[in-house]
Amino acid sequence: MSAQSPQEIVHNSATALDQQHLKGAALLTLATIAAILAGYHDTTWSMVSIWERSDTFAHGFLIFPFSAYLIWGQRKRLSTFRPEPNPMGLAVLAVLGFSWLLATLASVQVFEQYFLIAMISAVVWAILGTRMAWALAFPLAYLLLAVPFGDALIPPLIDFTADFTIWALQLTGIPVYREGSFFAIPSGNWSVVEACSGLRYLIASFTLGTLYAYLTYRSLKRRLAFIALSVIVPIIANGIRAYMIVMTGHLSDMRLAVGVDHLIYGWIFFGFVMLLLFWIGSFWREDDSENDVADATFSQSKPDVKQGGNGSLKSIALTTSAVLAIAFIWPVSAAYLENRFSRSTAPQIEIPGVSEKWEATASQLSDWRPKYIGAAAQFLQNYRNHGRGVDLYVNYYRNQQQGTELINSENLLVPETESYWRNIKEDTRGILLDSQQMTVTQNQLHSPATSLLVWRWYWIGAEKTASPYMAKFILARNKLLGRGDDGAEIIIAARYEETPDEAVPVLQAFVDDMMPMITKGLQNAWER
Repeated sequence: MSAQSPQEIVHNSATALDQQHLKGAALLTLATIAAILAGYHDTTWSMVSIWERSDTFAHGFLIFPFSAYLIWGQRKRLSTFRPEPNPMGLAVLAVLGFSWLLATLASVQVFEQYFLIAMISAVVWAILGTRMAWALAFPLAYLLLAVPFGDALIPPLIDFTADFTIWALQLTGIPVYREGSFFAIPSGNWSVVEACSGLRYLIASFTLGTLYAYLTYRSLKRRLAFIALSVIVPIIANGIRAYMIVMTGHLSDMRLAVGVDHLIYGWIFFGFVMLLLFWIGSFWREDDSENDVADATFSQSKPDVKQGGNGSLKSIALTTSAVLAIAFIWPVSAAYLENRFSRSTAPQIEIPGVSEKWEATASQLSDWRPKYIGAAAQFLQNYRNHGRGVDLYVNYYRNQQQGTELINSENLLVPETESYWRNIKEDTRGILLDSQQMTVTQNQLHSPATSLLVWRWYWIGAEKTASPYMAKFILARNKLLGRGDDGAEIIIAARYEETPDEAVPVLQAFVDDMMPMITKGLQNAWER
């Protein structure tokens, strides 16, 4: 056993210090991330609670462990880097924090969650540096899949599944009568609802497919190609699944695949499709043994090479302090703005008729009522004009919070549980509103006894729009500028017999005559 030279002793001591330096920086980064997640506890808990109650997003519990596993697998490579704080990460963190504030003021929970998760990458970049953040790019990006996103995809997925199923049935020679996502065949009636949209399959496929592509391939083209397949295949497979379920029910005289069993058949079919997809993808795998050998050779030949700058513990500590200061500005600001402009008074809405034109009556056109939750005030009134009738619904919101806001996925024109009312079509229409051209959302509602044409748009602090995204932006801007968060959705409905065009002149005449009174009623409610 030979004695070490002074140079070797110095080198080994420097290497040990570098390792301790890196471990210290890594632990400080983890502690900072944990502190931010705790500081943004409302947003963090909103994700966890969705994972807990929703089977569709239960995979969120696995995302952080998967990401940690991927980072742990790169520990040898990461040990060749020196931490180097980067001020650009602080700038990005500030932008993400301000974006989170806007999303919070607008009550857009999914954006709050995305911006919070994105802050984790910014923290790593700011404290550990560009090289380290780039080396961890995929594990950090994979964390974004923890966000429960996908509700916005349900309507187009329902439309595609219904289109595909009906096309396949007609191709088989079975006659189909369709109304929106509801259709009838000789053996019975079917509908494509949220549970049949295939969102669960799509999210599960994309989550697993992205991880599989990263672990199995090395070239970017192959990774992107497989990820694209993991999106396309479950959408088409869900269409085939829906067709097979309808055919099973049809051929069995509606004895099979008409209840919970069709969900079981769906998961079995989906599992088979995913196994087939991964099996086919394995033929083009790029074995990582060559990369492992290269990493081992690099480590053995250059054990003393550290990539990156000389980020001292002092600079890392200062950067960490700056990260925490920047990160915690935004939840404090959100709490201040929410409390400062909240109002204790309840709004009162009064919208009288127009003399010699529209007279307010006690009767309604039908038994249809939109389902809106958490409204501070609701107004329902029927107006008559020479035998023509229009129902006016106003759902007014104040002190909006998550779950009790104007624009919410749980606010529905027709809930799925109501079998007699169907929302058979939704599109947009340009109308004349307050002497200006404006686009409104138009819906066709149908029951066995009545057909309604519905126009609706938002009123946010005296501004009007039919776009929920613009309405959210206006809401966030108003709260940021101290103008409050009052908003309402205006819904008007008229009956038709044969075609929806019959109701268009009735609704347009109502808007022309009544809009000044509606605006005045909302303005008075806002000022009280």
